Amino acid sequence: MRYIIYGAGAVGGIVGAGLFEHGHEVVLIARGSHLAMIQKEGLRAVYPDRETHQEVPAVSHPSQIDFRDGDVVFLTMKTQDTEAALADLEACAGNDLPIFCMQNGVENERLAARRFANVYGVNVLMPASFLEPGTVSVASAPVAGVLDSGRYPSGIDATLEAVAAGLEGSGFKCQPLAEIQRWKNAKLIRNLGNGLQGACGMEFDTSDIRAALEAEARAVFEKAQLPVTPLDEFTARTVFAPPSGGGSSGWQSVMRGTGSIEADFLNGEIVLLGRLHGVPAPYNEAVRRSANRVARERLTPGACTPEEIHALAKQLG
Repeated sequence: MRYIIYGAGAVGGIVGAGLFEHGHEVVLIARGSHLAMIQKEGLRAVYPDRETHQEVPAVSHPSQIDFRDGDVVFLTMKTQDTEAALADLEACAGNDLPIFCMQNGVENERLAARRFANVYGVNVLMPASFLEPGTVSVASAPVAGVLDSGRYPSGIDATLEAVAAGLEGSGFKCQPLAEIQRWKNAKLIRNLGNGLQGACGMEFDTSDIRAALEAEARAVFEKAQLPVTPLDEFTARTVFAPPSGGGSSGWQSVMRGTGSIEADFLNGEIVLLGRLHGVPAPYNEAVRRSANRVARERLTPGACTPEEIHALAKQLG
């Protein structure tokens, strides 16, 4: 089995580094200065107790890969980049590849299933960071993260079991799950603060806004009759202590000045479901708008204050 890591940033870089270190064949798809650094000096992966420096093969586009039987693709880019990536992948590799969506939110699996028959959702619990070209880091050890996976929309098959075994032997936890969507819904709730942190930074106390985001989400899921893994069951799979002071993926996007953030597919998912089912979600809409503005204007985290979020949510409500 060969692993194609499509979008080798924080999560993709750590997963690729772990698999490669443990003898698996890996190809990274990356871009820009990150790709150039990997091709020139190798991929540097920093762990709490060590670091590795490995010459993992890396390319800029799926067209540079000679796809073959046994390939598995891990999608690890942000959701706003998924549709274009899938179109390129289909054009280069056909429609039979197993696609594992190692991404936040619940839209990626839906996008992939329009083009590919074998799609898998992954519940990613990994405190990974990517702020410097050629370097990725993770704040947990000896387990780098949890990558529990299931066939989309449900089920377990031989491909899933083989991938889970490969990840389990490479420094990760990966439990096959028959009902992956209830886990992805629970993870979505957990990720609603990503855009908030990107907009407001980590200096302000935003606990009241986070509580409002979660309350709206749970009300939406209940009205939509969508299953959500209970909090105690969900947190039991977090086999490492949550890191303190680390920035979310939204915060990292703003810090890198990418010009975009994933809020449309995190907070925006709650807004969409709320509109479909008649449940107001003003705080999620306020965070979605604010995070997009900060990212689009290439401001820094903290450019938006909690008071501005409260004011906009009140206006929208």
